[in-house]
Amino acid sequence: MKTDIEIARSTTLTPISEVAEQVGIPQDALEHYGRYVAKVPATLSDKEKIAQNKLILVTAITPTKAGIGKTTVSVGLALGMSRIGKKAVVALREPSLGPCFGMKGGAAGGGYAQVLPMDKINLHFTGDFHAITSAHNMIAAMLDNYIYQHREEGFAMKEVLWKRVLDVNDRNLRQIITGLGAKTNGVMMESGFDITPASEIMAILCLATDADDLRRRIENILLGTTVDGKPFRVKDMGVAGAICVLLQDALQPNLVQTTENTPALVHGGPFANIAHGCNSVLATRLALTYGDYVITEAGFGADLGAEKFYNIKCRKSGLQPALTVLVATTQGLKMHGGVPVEEIKQPNPQGLKEGLRNLDRHIANLQSFGQTVVVCFNRFATDTDEEISFCRQHCNDIGVGFAVNNAFNEGGSGAEELARLVVETIDTKPSAPLHFTYPDEAGVEEKALAVCRTIYGADGVTFSPQAKKMIERIKELGVTHYPICIAKTQYSFSADAKAYGCPTGFNIHIRDIVVNCGAEMLVLIAGDIMRMPGLPRSPQAERIDLVDGEIVGLS
Repeated sequence: MKTDIEIARSTTLTPISEVAEQVGIPQDALEHYGRYVAKVPATLSDKEKIAQNKLILVTAITPTKAGIGKTTVSVGLALGMSRIGKKAVVALREPSLGPCFGMKGGAAGGGYAQVLPMDKINLHFTGDFHAITSAHNMIAAMLDNYIYQHREEGFAMKEVLWKRVLDVNDRNLRQIITGLGAKTNGVMMESGFDITPASEIMAILCLATDADDLRRRIENILLGTTVDGKPFRVKDMGVAGAICVLLQDALQPNLVQTTENTPALVHGGPFANIAHGCNSVLATRLALTYGDYVITEAGFGADLGAEKFYNIKCRKSGLQPALTVLVATTQGLKMHGGVPVEEIKQPNPQGLKEGLRNLDRHIANLQSFGQTVVVCFNRFATDTDEEISFCRQHCNDIGVGFAVNNAFNEGGSGAEELARLVVETIDTKPSAPLHFTYPDEAGVEEKALAVCRTIYGADGVTFSPQAKKMIERIKELGVTHYPICIAKTQYSFSADAKAYGCPTGFNIHIRDIVVNCGAEMLVLIAGDIMRMPGLPRSPQAERIDLVDGEIVGLS
C-alpha cells in the first residue's frame, strides 16, 4: 500500500476556485494561497442556513498509541456523503508542528481519506499557527517592556501569569528565567513556554465570532496581578489593536480539498488534552452555510474533546449537533481490554469483549448530553470478520447504530455504509437539544465534580493549595460563570495514563488553574499533564526529509 504522502501526490488536485464553486462559495471572495489553498471570509456565514443544515460531530473511544483514525473517519464520512449524493463539507483543525515532527508525522487524515495538499497543511500552511505564536509572544514582550519602562514610577507585578509559546515540543523551555545580564536586558523574572495549541490566543481565535469579538477577548486577557492587588490585562497596555493586526489573516478560515476533491475547511488547532480541542466557530459556521451536512471532529477521546465541544464550544456558540459518531477500532478495544500492545493485532475475543466497557461508557456519556450516537468501526487490515460481527452485534443489542468505515483503503466508497447510517439516523432520530453537564452559575468545584463524576467516572475531586488559591481569585474576578476546560491525559478516563479500559475507584487531582479571561474559560490542570510536550526517544523528525525536492516522512 502507498504511504499517505504518496497517495496525496498521486491525487490530481482541483483548482481551489472550482472546489469553492461546488458548494457556492463566491470565487471573487477567495484570497488565494497558491492554486489549491484559499482563505474564505468568515463574514459569508448565513444564520438561516446554519440553523437548517446538519452538524455531525466525530469523536472516539479513549485513544491508544495504536491509533484510532478519527480524522480519517471524518474525511471519509464527508466523502461517503458525497458519494450518496449529499452536499457535505468537512471542518477540521490544523495540525501542529510539535506532533508532526514528534509523534505522528502528520495529522491530515490517512490513506485515501485525507485533506490536501497534505504537506502544506501539515507544515506552515497559511501561517495561522505562526501568527498565533507571534501574537502571543508579542504580548509577552510588550508586558516585559511595560514592566521595565514603568518600574521607576513604582509599577511592578506581584505575579505574572502570561508565559510564552512555541509550536515545537521542547521540554527544556517549560520553565525559564528571563532578563538575565545587564539591567538594560529587562527585569529578571521566571517564565516558561507552552506549546502553541495551548495558547489562550489559539482558544480565542477558535471561539471568537467575528473581528470585534476577537478584539474584545484579547483586551480581556488576564496577564497577572500588580503589587497593589489589581488585575492587569492586555487593555491596560493599549496594544490589543496591534495584536488584532497580527491575527487579521489568521482569523479567516482556510479552504482546501479532500482526496476526492470535495471541500474542506481547516482552521484552528487547540489540543483536547490541554485545551478545548475543536476547530474554530467561524469555520464551523461557514461550513454550515455551504454544506447541507457538516462533519467536524473534537480531539482525542469523547471524555475530552466531545465534552469540551458540547460544554464550551456549543454552549458559547449556540451550535447544536444533529448526531455524534463514536469511532472505535479492534486494536484500541483490545488494549482497553487488557491485551498487551504487542498482541493487539491478533484475534482475542475476551480482550475485545472486555474493551467494550470503554466503548459503552463513552456512549452513555454522549447520550447524557442528549446526543444520538452511532458507532463507526474503523477497519484495519488485521481485523477479522468475526471481530467486526461481534462488535456489530454488541451495538445492536444496546440499540446503537453501527457501520464499518474502510475509507482509508477505499476512499468514499468505503464510507458509504457509514454515510447512509448517519443520514438515516438524523432523519429518523436526531439528537435532542444539548443537555450541559453543569449550569453556568455553578461554582468551580461543583463544575469539576460534575465532569469528573459524570464523564470520567471518578469518585471525587481534590484541589491543591495553588488551585484553591486560584478559585478564590476567580471569585474575586467575578468569572465563576466561565465553563471549565480540564487538562489531563488523553489515554485514560482517569489522570493516570496507564489506567486503560474503564477504571473506577479514583479521584482527579487538580494541581493548578489557568484563568483565560479572553477565551472565557477556566483551564483546570489535572495530574501530571504538561502544556509543553517533550519529544520521544525517536522523534518523527528523524524520518522527515527532503529528497530530490520532495518531502518524505509525513505519513
